[in-house]
Amino acid sequence: MDGHALNMPKSPRPEGLPAPRSARPYRRIAVLGMGSWGTALAAVAASTGCAVRLWGRRAALADAINTQHRNTDYLPDAPLPEGIEATTDLAYALKDAEAVLLVTPSRTLRKMCNQIRPHLPQGVPLVLGCKGIEQGTGYLLSALVEEELPGHPVGALSGPTFAKETVLGHPSAATIAFEFTYKDRLTPQDSPAARMSVTMSSAAFRPYISDDLTGVEIGGAVKNVIAIACGMMTGAGFAENTRAALIARGMDEMKFLAEALGGRRETVTGLSGAGDLTLTCSSLTSRNMSLGHQLGQGIPREQCFDGKKVVVEGEVNAVSVVDLARRIGVTMPICEAVHAILHEGADLSSTFVALWSRPIESEPRALSIQLDHPASQKERT
Repeated sequence: MDGHALNMPKSPRPEGLPAPRSARPYRRIAVLGMGSWGTALAAVAASTGCAVRLWGRRAALADAINTQHRNTDYLPDAPLPEGIEATTDLAYALKDAEAVLLVTPSRTLRKMCNQIRPHLPQGVPLVLGCKGIEQGTGYLLSALVEEELPGHPVGALSGPTFAKETVLGHPSAATIAFEFTYKDRLTPQDSPAARMSVTMSSAAFRPYISDDLTGVEIGGAVKNVIAIACGMMTGAGFAENTRAALIARGMDEMKFLAEALGGRRETVTGLSGAGDLTLTCSSLTSRNMSLGHQLGQGIPREQCFDGKKVVVEGEVNAVSVVDLARRIGVTMPICEAVHAILHEGADLSSTFVALWSRPIESEPRALSIQLDHPASQKERT
């Protein structure tokens, strides 16, 4: 990995805090998904000395990773460390794996679970590197995996991390979340979250541990939809005021959805929520932001990305997030606006005018005030 060495002085431990505990890293992991993020996570694990098998469907790409040590399709300018073995053989990729990272597109995750079931070592932890909510069922991806692959601890890795920067060794941080059993709380150093965290800890990549799997997953699913909204407004010619408002109010939507499903608001203010949201809404490196930007410029959806078929998770998640919010009675006006534009043929300009002229609300909501917006009154007269 090409990251710059970090020579930072050790901070003294505050009085009263217990000494750090030691956790055993996983030594052999499988990463399923040979795209940019799957490759980046494989690179992080390999840089720590972990033996990594990286699975994907394309033999030519697997060969390039093995011989050139580069993902020539997705990350051609980012050299990969030794220790990654790419393969198209699913059974071989999973053989003897002590943990598995699932980094395939969210819409194909259920199918992927069915494919790996016969080859999966008993009881190994499964870590989601993909983000979203399943359409139709309203399941968080962890619930989907638990349904298809019972008997395995299921967690998620999420945070403000662009793949290329991660591979190049730019200092990055993320959250690794698993629900904690009673045993995990007695010996947290032996929990899947702790062991996966030390497995993925390098000089440049810093994971934090969470037991709020729901909160982490909601942040990952909703932030992509908010990023499309930010891209739309930026593409339409608006600037930082607008983007900051969408980020702040989008985080509010994330908080209320997470809380309604049993997650914690503080999780949404952390790396997997506010951190990932800020990154995704701040750069055209994000496909979600980029799609919104092109649509805001008036480019028809079928002509975005020069007509190439590019998977944009927020486009898919806009449907599942809004469906889930409606089902459980959570108001998410920004996500509703994106959903209307992408999937209901709504006009972008008039949709955002309507969003900005909604009734004036209190912040915090506990104040419970709503007032007619003057702009809305003018439109009715």
